[in-house]
Amino acid sequence: MRSLLQFLARHYFVFLFLALEVVSLILIVNYNNFQRVKFLNSSNWVSASLFEASSNLTNYFQLRKINDELAAENAELQTKLQKLEVVEIFSRRDTTLNRDTTYRFIPARIINNSVNKQYNYVTMNKGRLDGIEQDMGIVGPHGVVGVVTNVTDHYSSGPSILNKRWRVSAKIKKNNYFGSLSWSGDNHEYAQLNEIPFHVELAAGDTIITSGYSSIFPEGIMLGVIDDFNHDSGANFYKIKIRLSTNFKTITHVQLVKNNFLEEQINLEDQNTND
Repeated sequence: MRSLLQFLARHYFVFLFLALEVVSLILIVNYNNFQRVKFLNSSNWVSASLFEASSNLTNYFQLRKINDELAAENAELQTKLQKLEVVEIFSRRDTTLNRDTTYRFIPARIINNSVNKQYNYVTMNKGRLDGIEQDMGIVGPHGVVGVVTNVTDHYSSGPSILNKRWRVSAKIKKNNYFGSLSWSGDNHEYAQLNEIPFHVELAAGDTIITSGYSSIFPEGIMLGVIDDFNHDSGANFYKIKIRLSTNFKTITHVQLVKNNFLEEQINLEDQNTND
């Protein structure tokens, strides 16, 4: 304490000078309009520059992750489009190969999302004016997210996989055995694969993808991997626990999947039901 007092005593004139400078600046700014405006403009510029620098720094550290996800998503979609173009000949009335694809992908951003309810929904910033319709699939960088059920001019929404009312047709990639994937309402990281017979060979880590037996999703979109499975005595089907490939707590950007021949397929399947 004594050293601090000695230091202040030796350099009191410096602190007195600084204090007088501050007082002078305050008086000038308070009683002169021109100086006041200049000061406020300068302080606003400094604050804005600091905020901008902070924002740029934060965004910079996220750019690598965002770019990696976008690159992976684009590569996956391009691969799927190439495969779909090859089979287009089978979806036309004539035998001429048409380069149009069955599915169209429309980018969108999630603006509302829930994961902790029994019936979770996602809302996107694209709507009817952007070409969005009911029964379009929602796909993220790492796999299936949900399906569109409600559409306005500028927005769309629908249940995610984390909704107990919704199921998606799925299959085991290595052997093509298919069933339905559903969510029990317990954990946002896991779902269940149902209706797989107990004689099918399974292993932890097996990949689960969309089956293609749906008018909503093309075949081969990632759903998750087998985390665990068991077979109750006397039961005909496995109980299979799936670790979902999509992290529903961090997802922000998605693709909305439009089946260009959805109405035709539904009309045909309705005829089978009526028969």
